[in-house]
Amino acid sequence: MAYDRILLDITDGVATLTLNHPQTRNALSWALAEEMSDALDRLEGARVLVITGTGKAFCSGGDLASEVAEGLDFGRMMYNGIEHSVNPMLLKLKDLPIPVIAAVNGAAAGAGTPLALMADFVIAAHSAFFYMAFPNVGLVPDCGSSFLLPRLIGKARAMEMMMLAERIPAAKAEEWGMIYRSVPDDQLQAETSALATRLANGPTVSYGIIRRNVQAAMEGDLGSTLHDEAVGQRIAGNSKDCAEAVSAFLEKRTPVFRGE
Repeated sequence: MAYDRILLDITDGVATLTLNHPQTRNALSWALAEEMSDALDRLEGARVLVITGTGKAFCSGGDLASEVAEGLDFGRMMYNGIEHSVNPMLLKLKDLPIPVIAAVNGAAAGAGTPLALMADFVIAAHSAFFYMAFPNVGLVPDCGSSFLLPRLIGKARAMEMMMLAERIPAAKAEEWGMIYRSVPDDQLQAETSALATRLANGPTVSYGIIRRNVQAAMEGDLGSTLHDEAVGQRIAGNSKDCAEAVSAFLEKRTPVFRGE
């Protein structure tokens, strides 16, 4: 699939997926979502994924200029695009067996906010902000916002964002525990690269299990979580990375993980 709205690069185990449609400020159109979905199937050799945007925005949200096909109303068009293009991509992103970093270089508005928050680590430039603008245009939060935000920052702050459409600067998002880190604009690329390299050189099998278990625990109960952790420990304990770590410990050296 040829890409018109994203870029994909895989170098040294780091996959970088860049939203690249500056004329819409990287809006999460149906076409862009479908390109992202295709790219998520092409991460062979990647041990970490970085999602970022070109220009002054990370993602400006849904593309309200989308054409409505004959015979459909606007609401049905929105429903079809979300259900058939956006949601399948988000579920695929959720199920990735490698860590995900969102490098938020500018505005993460509307659907851009939950897209970023799907990542395991969100690093945002100081000038970036998160903005749930849905009610300003008579719409409701989507892309998992209603699931993610209350769990990350609590109901009160989630409702502030979703109903009052208050812009949340990167520094406040970090203070709230919504994101991993806020950094000066000129340090975003370096901070992201350093974290991506660290994860790419880590025990990928272990990271994938941690990612899956945390996601399951957000939806499950303690008993299920305890069981998932035990199963994950069995898988991780049999990995080559674990064997390498044990050998390195006994030999008093730094382990070299290969993601196996």
